[in-house]
Amino acid sequence: MISRHPRQIDKLPAAARRTKRVMAAVTALVVAGVLATPGTASAAPDPGLDRQALRQSLDAVHQAGMFGIYSGVRDGDKTWQGAAGVADVVTRRPVRPDMVHRIGSITKTFTSVAILQQVARGAIELDAPVNRYLPGLIPGDRGQKTTVRMLLNHTSGIGDYIAGAFPSLLEGSAASLDDNRFREIAPEELVKFGLAAPPTGEPGTTPGSYSNTNYVIAGLLLAKVTGVSAEQYITRNVIRKAGLRHTSFPRTPQIPGPHSKAYESLFGWIDPPRDYSVYNMSWASTAGAVVSTMDDLNRFYRALLRGELIGDAQLTEMRKTVPVLAGGVAIDYGLGIYSIDLPCGRFWGHDGGVFGMLTQSLSSPDGKRQLSFGLNLAKYQHLDDNGNIEPSPIDYALVDHVLLALCGQSGARTSQASSPLVLFPTAGLSVKR
Repeated sequence: MISRHPRQIDKLPAAARRTKRVMAAVTALVVAGVLATPGTASAAPDPGLDRQALRQSLDAVHQAGMFGIYSGVRDGDKTWQGAAGVADVVTRRPVRPDMVHRIGSITKTFTSVAILQQVARGAIELDAPVNRYLPGLIPGDRGQKTTVRMLLNHTSGIGDYIAGAFPSLLEGSAASLDDNRFREIAPEELVKFGLAAPPTGEPGTTPGSYSNTNYVIAGLLLAKVTGVSAEQYITRNVIRKAGLRHTSFPRTPQIPGPHSKAYESLFGWIDPPRDYSVYNMSWASTAGAVVSTMDDLNRFYRALLRGELIGDAQLTEMRKTVPVLAGGVAIDYGLGIYSIDLPCGRFWGHDGGVFGMLTQSLSSPDGKRQLSFGLNLAKYQHLDDNGNIEPSPIDYALVDHVLLALCGQSGARTSQASSPLVLFPTAGLSVKR
């Protein structure tokens, strides 16, 4: 299993140490010293949308080395969409703001909403054991101790399945990524991989540990309770209910609609970066297989936070957070959604990462101020000799775009008093997103 303990790394042979360092690399990238704390920003927040500045900030991300980025920003009834860079590094086809994108672990919010709809109907109890609905799926006493809530907030202690599904990553090779391109993996098989991995803790223990296995189990539970596949239920009762026109679980390895290539670097293991836009996403299932657009993502979170998809009681449960470790970084995680504090206030959302694509979506608590953006080059940073991620110029440019979009300010990195901003906390090697 993937080790995150540096002391264990030192006991391995040189080649194995290199592999372990990559696998143990912090999956979230913390860019320190670039985010001003509340009250210390270099400029007063501007509630409006500075369209020219937003355009320039996207160009800066591309100029810093990102192949392509597309972004959607909302401030009340005002919206802005932009894109910079190329969708194909060979043909130089430009990216567009309306491109369909693999959103990875943002899928978890959709799955959680579906479960909470069933909670409201009385068909599921959040604090009931998983074994009540899926007898024997989680073997032994753990199945009785693990509740539905623990699946949704990642406190089940169940390990992640990624190492089992992509074993070459444990050998210092990206071969599994190519081997699995058209492989159909049943959700039950993914769960077996996760249960075979070492547990990350006892059920209900905090801090929790982010694991895709939790949300594959949640999908199986949803199917058992509703009598239709989880993908069908989510499509009918979450995606359509939110009025999303370009969001779906793809039926083939192709991304439906106009889209970019998906370039994976894997911290330099794949050089030059390879396109994985054509991929059987059964390996991500209800933990990360959805595709969407940036505008659809903003519409989705706006509807969710305004109580249009679940009731107030369920939304309250959704926003009850616990500390969860994602690649060694603690985040405040609720039920399929997490919070992040910026100089201009608290925002809710999720990020996602699959091979070749990264996504971030954040919204103010009332859904008024929003940002969703997608990248078509993943794990573009490099690792130092200790296996730690070295921030890229891309990361600093992204921080500027986030602050400008959500807080109406840029240049906050010059502040002397600063705190770290975590980019893509759940989108790493040991998770799918």
